[in-house]
Amino acid sequence: MATTASDLELTPSLRTHAVLVRGLTKRFGDFTAVDHISFEVRPGEIFGFLGPNGSGKTTTIRMLLGLLRPTEGEARVLGIDVMREPEAIAARVGYMSQKFSLYPDLTVDENLTFYGRAYGLRGPSLARRKDEVLEVIGLTRQRNRITANLAGGWQQRLALGAAILHQPELLFLDEPTAGVDPVSRRNFWRLLYDLAANNTTIFVTTHYMDEAEQCHRLAFIHRGRLIAIGPPSRIKQERMPGAVVEILCCRPDIAIQALRQAGIPEVALYGKRIHAAGPDLADHLDELENLLEQAGAEPRALRVIPPSLEDVFIANVKNNQS
Repeated sequence: MATTASDLELTPSLRTHAVLVRGLTKRFGDFTAVDHISFEVRPGEIFGFLGPNGSGKTTTIRMLLGLLRPTEGEARVLGIDVMREPEAIAARVGYMSQKFSLYPDLTVDENLTFYGRAYGLRGPSLARRKDEVLEVIGLTRQRNRITANLAGGWQQRLALGAAILHQPELLFLDEPTAGVDPVSRRNFWRLLYDLAANNTTIFVTTHYMDEAEQCHRLAFIHRGRLIAIGPPSRIKQERMPGAVVEILCCRPDIAIQALRQAGIPEVALYGKRIHAAGPDLADHLDELENLLEQAGAEPRALRVIPPSLEDVFIANVKNNQS
């Protein structure tokens, strides 16, 4: 995509809150799954919610959907208090879970009919919305195919179509592209851009950092707590502890061990290249190269690079392990 969502400005008319969360907390016995988090989501934006497995992402979504009662705090979704009126939320939002949840033995059209009726659509209104949604998700020619026979990327499109049948103002997408090939993921995100351009607010969790880069704003959650929030560019600028040095060497296993023993704060392998991050590393490239040579890692090239969102995410999670 030529233009990322983080490059876009929201219009003045979209500056109110689609989601407003203050001190939201959920405990299960002695375990705190979500710990006093606070954030806002603006109408018409794509808001990314990132975190490792078990960090509290899905629990947060379930509270915002009115499916799980918070232990403490408050949350409003489209102005609706999730504690007082949880049943009022469903009619105005759409939800797509991580696990494909449509009926595999029904056709594409039959699945849309079922979910459309569940949302209260009937007769000509349902028929019109099915035609519109099939056009949007690119499945018009496949409407009579059995859902189980669709490729994974097309199944995800159908699940999105079912979630937007009733024209919700807000979409919750929980790992919507997990296990989908890169081309299908890219096409799926084009659909999300089109929806956001028409003022649909999108709240999405993802493990893919290239997808996270496309969000207007992000929130990092770890062990139930928010550890960073803001546009991707700002998070990379403000939340990275020092420079990132990219290292290409013949013995990366030896290099990683040597760097960690030398006390470099962040060391990770990206394909065949190593990313090392820490204060003042950019001023000590010669010393780093000598260190690697003496360790027998056979360094070939070292250079300072801009931090990726994955670099920042890993660094912030490690800094909040306690």
